[in-house]
Amino acid sequence: MTELLLDPWHLPFMQRAFAVSAIVGLVCGVVGVFVVLRGMAFIGDAVAHSAFPGVALAYALEGNLLLGGAAAGITTAVLIAFVSQNRRLKEDTVIGVFFAFAFGLGIVLVSTRDSWTTDLSSFLFGQVLAVGPEDVWTVAGLGAVVVTLVLLLCKELVAVTLDRETARAAGLPVFGLDLLLYVVVTTTIVMSLEAVGNVLVLALLITPAATARLLTDRLGVMTLLASGIGCAGALGGLYVSYAYDLAAGGSVVVVLTGLFALTWCLAPRHGLRARARRGPSRKRAFPADCLHDDLLPESWPRVGGRAVRRD
Repeated sequence: MTELLLDPWHLPFMQRAFAVSAIVGLVCGVVGVFVVLRGMAFIGDAVAHSAFPGVALAYALEGNLLLGGAAAGITTAVLIAFVSQNRRLKEDTVIGVFFAFAFGLGIVLVSTRDSWTTDLSSFLFGQVLAVGPEDVWTVAGLGAVVVTLVLLLCKELVAVTLDRETARAAGLPVFGLDLLLYVVVTTTIVMSLEAVGNVLVLALLITPAATARLLTDRLGVMTLLASGIGCAGALGGLYVSYAYDLAAGGSVVVVLTGLFALTWCLAPRHGLRARARRGPSRKRAFPADCLHDDLLPESWPRVGGRAVRRD
């Protein structure tokens, strides 16, 4: 067992893979909490696929694939945030429109090339074992910026996540916060592409936060758990990949899903076994009073010193 744990660390490419995977898992856990609580899982998939035409265009022009993907993903995220302000259309409807368009455009661009190369395939399926030293520093820098933004604006993001209309009435810039969250999600997805690829990146963003959601009702605790689960799952997946000579990205996703399944069965309050022992119970929403009050802005409505939400 000790040999299995220590052997990969003797290889420089594995050291870089572990570093990138740990950073990506941690950042995805932090950002994924807001994606899960707000019910934005679909936008994660949409942004991941909307990066595809940017990558295809960069490939055709022999440019940087990640920069092309980031440009296309952020452009799509901004358009989604702008168009979804029209309350006549639900957010998931707008996401669906741009998701289909972006992926269709990517297919058209790819069809202009006679063949696929390893570079484009690695974008789709991930190639974490091939990252270079500069990639590690790039991911670390982007991750630090994303986590810092989320922590600085945590109160405002929580308020918009709980109730958009109350947040707007409290004077918060809802559109600006929506735009920021979309850009943060896009940046997180793009920096995760080398680890698990375009096809599997949604699992890294959603699964750790969903697992943490089963373990706690406290947002602060949920964020810490999600980042820890994301980091541990990414590292565990790499160990599985190394030990059995399997695809690294797929192994990471399988390990994370295994942790989710285990938690779904054994979580002390919300797991399958605990629910079976309690018998039928009424489903509870995610109320504001389950959160620490210091995570909400001072302008948020309060009754008796406790934060409340509009129902």
